[in-house]
Amino acid sequence: MRRVLSFLGRTTTRYWHRQYSTLKVFYRYAITRGHVSSSPLPITVPKLPPPFVPYVYSVDEVRRLLDATASYRKTHRVLEPHTFRVLLLTLYGAGLRISEALSLKIGDVDLSEGSLLIRKTKFYKSRLLPIGSDLKLALLRYATLRRESGHAESAESPFFVGRNGRSLKITTVQGAFQKLRQHAGIHRSDGARQQPRLHDLRHAFVVNRMIAWYKAGADVQRLLPKLSTYVGHVDLISTQHYMTMTPALLQQACRRFERYAIGGGNE
Repeated sequence: MRRVLSFLGRTTTRYWHRQYSTLKVFYRYAITRGHVSSSPLPITVPKLPPPFVPYVYSVDEVRRLLDATASYRKTHRVLEPHTFRVLLLTLYGAGLRISEALSLKIGDVDLSEGSLLIRKTKFYKSRLLPIGSDLKLALLRYATLRRESGHAESAESPFFVGRNGRSLKITTVQGAFQKLRQHAGIHRSDGARQQPRLHDLRHAFVVNRMIAWYKAGADVQRLLPKLSTYVGHVDLISTQHYMTMTPALLQQACRRFERYAIGGGNE
């Protein structure tokens, strides 16, 4: 009994329920074959926790976060304000995971062509990402400051570095982001259990990109596979996890449907 409970874990999550269902089938089979007389699984099954709802930052909230990097704390022992700002810009502007951004090497950032090489990450695939002119300019300015600070510039040197010239740790950036978010006055008001996260910038990239496409009159359905490839997903199902239906996105989708319904197509 203790081993079973230890295997399930103490925290009731969706993974806990999957484990429980698997064991339930296993013990049902074992009982019918006479291998055990009864199941050690708990009789009362806790309810599933409410599904996690990501937070989608508005464009205005992203600006507030960027503006707050210079004033969210008095001392910056590791993560300097200019580094923090361009790192957040990269996460939002290219839809990167924090692990992907911090893994970038000098040789992966092509500022002449305006592209980022994201090496084998979550799905063991590499991808070459074109970036917009604003992000390219921000990275150029950061590269200049980085050079002036005397940090290593070999092709294998980390692109984003701390004050000491060493690569940044994910926990360092995540901790700084929570202080930044609070300083910028950004918090949930929908009753969800978790406050906005650093990773939610990636959700915001996907949703705000779709909103921009709708406003521009683009064929969103045709562009979705390209968006999925850009963010490093193996299929559209993975990308759908990021397509949180915000009021702004719903409004644009409804307008598109209204034009279609009255015979206007995508115009």
